[in-house]
Order: sequence, then structure tokens, then C-alpha cells
Amino acid sequence: MEIEFASLDDNLARFTLSGAKPGFANAFRRAMIGEVPTLAIEDVRIYDNTSALFDEMLAHRLGLIPIRTDLSSYSTHETCTCGGAGCPSCTSTYTLSVEGPKLVTSSDLIPQDPKAAPVYDNIPIVKLTKGQKLVIEARAVLNTGKVHAKWQPTLVCGYKNHPEITISTTCDACGNCVDECPRSILAVKGKKVEVIEGKLPDCSMCKLCEKACIASGIGDEPAIKITAAPDRYIFVVEGDGSLPTKEIMVQALSVIKERANELERQTSEISGEEKK
Repeated sequence: MEIEFASLDDNLARFTLSGAKPGFANAFRRAMIGEVPTLAIEDVRIYDNTSALFDEMLAHRLGLIPIRTDLSSYSTHETCTCGGAGCPSCTSTYTLSVEGPKLVTSSDLIPQDPKAAPVYDNIPIVKLTKGQKLVIEARAVLNTGKVHAKWQPTLVCGYKNHPEITISTTCDACGNCVDECPRSILAVKGKKVEVIEGKLPDCSMCKLCEKACIASGIGDEPAIKITAAPDRYIFVVEGDGSLPTKEIMVQALSVIKERANELERQTSEISGEEKK
């Protein structure tokens, strides 16, 4: 199994996963979405709110603000030594006190831990007019996307099978397939049709080129065929900024490994009991 990156930065990763079964590719995708923990605001104490929004709407908006997460500094309530009471090891606290006229944004959230600040400082929360006031205290905790979408570290996380384009010797380079391709990945070079270098991953496997080849009347079978590689997948992962995309991938793979080890342990116990 191999991973080859086309691009990688803190917020976006494009890579090809090779030598994997479809089940593993989908498990990897689901783990990145729902199994990697991040911080998100869960509890909000509102001391004063004379804005146009109800308390519940404010709390909902605050919960959806991405927060920078240092997984080495925080643990979940279930695993924390405080037993979920809310100590600095499992809870990040924020305060906000603003009086209008002003557009309240995520930059007005003052974190107790500077490393757990909002990812972006320009996210609108509510607009206050003259005389309106908002005073709150919020607590962020660590959890996963399978509990609620606000804990998902990804904005986009998906994959497709890697396309394969085969051009037979019966191709007469008429160019119909080139004209029909919506992604412009084919070109006529000399007396044959070729895939433009580096454009193969852009193929959507729509097979319009195949239909154009059949319509040209050269035999019953098209000279160009589009298939999907059975064990290669093109992934696109875009994070919300709470974690670098590389860490999202590493954490997801760690979760899969841990679950696989636990399954192996349990099946070994069952096998041992059956032998007795």
C-alpha cells in the first residue's frame, strides 16, 4: 500500500492511494471525517444578550466556529483524570463581552489558552446596534464528528477510483474523442490520440469519448476505452484549519490500526474459547 501526494499543505491534500481494497479506502475516508477528534464549543453560559438573536441561535453559531486543536494538550472527558468535570486538560474556556454598535466576530472570543484560539478571526457571530450588549462564557471540549458535525476536522473529504485510458491500435486519430472530452485531457499527436501528461487524474470517466468513437463508425467497439483501476484511488482532503491535513490523515490511520488490533484481539479470544 502506497500514498503518493500531488499536493500537501495545512488545509488541503491531494494524493493517490494505491494497493488498497475499496473497503479500506472507504474506512480511511470515514475515519478522517468522523473519528479524528477536534475542539468545538459545547457549553455556552449567557450572562447578557440584548441582540436580535435568541440564545439558542448564538450558541449554535459559536459551536460551528473552527478552533485550533493541539491533540497533545487535550483529552476527551471520558479519558481525562478529572472524570469529565472540566479541567484545563479537557476543556478550553472562552469569554466574550461586547457592546454595540459592532459586528461581533470570532476575534472577540478571548481564549484562556491562546493555542486553542478560533482558526479564523473574521467569522460573523451577530451584529449589535447601539445599546445592545452580549456577554458570554463558552467551553470547548474534544470530541469526534460521529457525535456531531461541528467536531469534523474536514470540509471536503472524498475519493474516486483512478481512471485508466486505453487506446487501441485501431484508432485512426480522427479527433472526435478529443473534441468530445469535457475535461480536455486528450490530444492528437501525429497519427494517434494520447492522454496529455499530468491530466489523467482529471478524467471523470464520463465515457463521452467512447460514445464519440463509436459514433464515428469505426467498428462495433470503440478504439478508446475508459476503466477504473481496482486498487487505486484519488483522494481530496480539505481541512477546516483546526488540524493540519497531514495530522488528520495520521490520526485516521491510527484509529483504523487501533480498531484492527482490537478486532484481532477479540477474535483470538473467541478462537481460544472455542478450542477449550
